Amino acid sequence: MEQDDFADEFDGYDGEIPEGVDRAAVERMRTVVRVFDDLIDVPGTNTSIGLDPILGLVPVVGDLASAAFSLYIVAESARLGVSYRTLVAMLANVAIDTAGGAVPYIGTLFDAVWKANKWNFEMAMSDLQDQFDFDDDFGGGGGLGDFPEDDGGDDPVVIDVE
Repeated sequence: MEQDDFADEFDGYDGEIPEGVDRAAVERMRTVVRVFDDLIDVPGTNTSIGLDPILGLVPVVGDLASAAFSLYIVAESARLGVSYRTLVAMLANVAIDTAGGAVPYIGTLFDAVWKANKWNFEMAMSDLQDQFDFDDDFGGGGGLGDFPEDDGGDDPVVIDVE
């Protein structure tokens, strides 16, 4: 799959996959998103549903199974180097999805609307893109930029105080 296909497939993510990112991992995450959030187009609408609301019909076990696959996206994102802040937001999405989906009767509808996997994928890809853009802007030195080397000298620090 070409990089542009990712941008076309996910409305919220409009960037490319950074060069240093494990494409196989991104493809696995994308597959989980498709299966759990966007597998079946709902006729007459611009929306789709996945296995998440269907699994939600099975009390407790279905929601836990769905949460496990959602946590896979978070774990894979952590392995790829997604920031701590984004991972916390992703975990919050999974918690909301699991809690909302566990509500009897309403939970199935909630699971059909709350696309935690899709949003988490988009957040992860956006975070990775931002990290790689930052590294490129500052010379690829791990985000530290091109600062002068410390020469080890004992030059005094002068601070003007008025």
